[in-house]
Amino acid sequence: MKVIGITGGIGSGKSRILYFLKEEYNAYIIEADKLAKSLMMPGNDAYNKIISTFPETVSEEGAMIDSKILAGIVYNDSDKLKLLNSIVHPAVKEYIISDIKEKKKDRNINLYFIEAALLIEDGYKDICDEMWYIRTDLEVRINRLAKYRGMNRESAETVIANQKPDEFYIKYSDFVINNSGDFNDTAMQIRTKFIA
Repeated sequence: MKVIGITGGIGSGKSRILYFLKEEYNAYIIEADKLAKSLMMPGNDAYNKIISTFPETVSEEGAMIDSKILAGIVYNDSDKLKLLNSIVHPAVKEYIISDIKEKKKDRNINLYFIEAALLIEDGYKDICDEMWYIRTDLEVRINRLAKYRGMNRESAETVIANQKPDEFYIKYSDFVINNSGDFNDTAMQIRTKFIA
């Protein structure tokens, strides 16, 4: 089983590529953001640490963490964001490492993709056989964010500017997908990679 880390900035088209990999190659996909949300549910260690660190985030209706309250707390406070990340990111990575060991026993899984925004920063290179980066032109990203997330140009540019530049990811990647044009071209790049 080959373990591949895949990342790209907001609006780069990660979801479409992940869907293609799943459909075309029967790849097993794990998305770090979705996993993080599931680990923040009651009964998980990350949940317990978050509610003891940020008790005001527990919703009035029950034991669930109110993600809007949590986001409001960490959004403009870098120290609190670091604190939250120090709880969530190790829990996600620990789960993924354990899951990889488990999935290696399944002979039907040949490709295991980990999609995460902070793939390189969080040290996933150590557990991945390859790192892939999805590079997409700025204008294409801005247009996608307007179309699919309803962002105006200024908001889209601000979010993109807060992410690391292409050069950072390209430096650490084994394979770069250009996802700026027609998706058939993107698909061809991936097919060629697997043939090589």
